[in-house]
Amino acid sequence: MALSILPTLNAFLNGTTAILLLCGYICIRRGKREIHKRFMIAAFGVSTIFLLSYLYYHAHVGSVPFKGVGEVRTTYFAILISHSILAAVVVPLAVVTLIRGLSSRFEKHRSIARWTLPVWFYVSVSGVAVYLFLYHY
Repeated sequence: MALSILPTLNAFLNGTTAILLLCGYICIRRGKREIHKRFMIAAFGVSTIFLLSYLYYHAHVGSVPFKGVGEVRTTYFAILISHSILAAVVVPLAVVTLIRGLSSRFEKHRSIARWTLPVWFYVSVSGVAVYLFLYHY
């Protein structure tokens, strides 16, 4: 596979994760615990594949500079900085949330999931935005 396809693949994986998270959230709100579990495990799996692909790409390509100027540059960096900080935070949050859910510690799972879901969703969606800024602006 050519390295040049990886940014698009990574954006697709991020978008897919966001959809899986949303579906999982809807299912748990409707009391469909087993389907929720499947969506969230899938979201974790897709995010793991994303992370491996992202690290592989940047290990070979390095940093990709943003060429925009003016207000769009400010917007890009605001999204990128918040995305990067929260992306580092969401990894341990997602792992702990998943472990608590899979080990049936539901009260503890719920208490951390309230934080994990919005952070993880933002990281997934903002990852797609960063891709669009870098490769399609």
